[in-house]
Amino acid sequence: MERTNRDIGRFLESLPEDARQDMETLDAAISETMAGLPKTLFEGKFWGGSDQEIIGYGTYSYRRSDKRQVEWFVIGLALQKSYISVYISAVEGREYVAEKYGREVGKVKVGKSSISFSSLDHIDLDKLLAIVAKARALTSGS
Repeated sequence: MERTNRDIGRFLESLPEDARQDMETLDAAISETMAGLPKTLFEGKFWGGSDQEIIGYGTYSYRRSDKRQVEWFVIGLALQKSYISVYISAVEGREYVAEKYGREVGKVKVGKSSISFSSLDHIDLDKLLAIVAKARALTSGS
């Protein structure tokens, strides 16, 4: 995946109407929690080889197992085929933050570094934003 210069407002406007409002609400809330940090649209092949468009909030660098240095986002927001995913690139101790706290958010699917749900109606937005804030604090060098 690569950073783009694509306008995020235009990207959000281009989304299907049934998901646009949830994505705009999430973008505004995450942007407020991550205020002062860069916000960029990433596009390209994501894990598993699928084409994705992800709004990235904050940045951090890490070295992959192949020794390559990678610039990535702290929080990512993406619309999938039938759900919304929030990617959280933070670890607390030895646990992935999304995996550790994600189930507290509501009716969600939790992965190592993702929390996915079909609608804002199924989650507690304040709890999700608390996890976003925790990730920001844990990656405060970003």
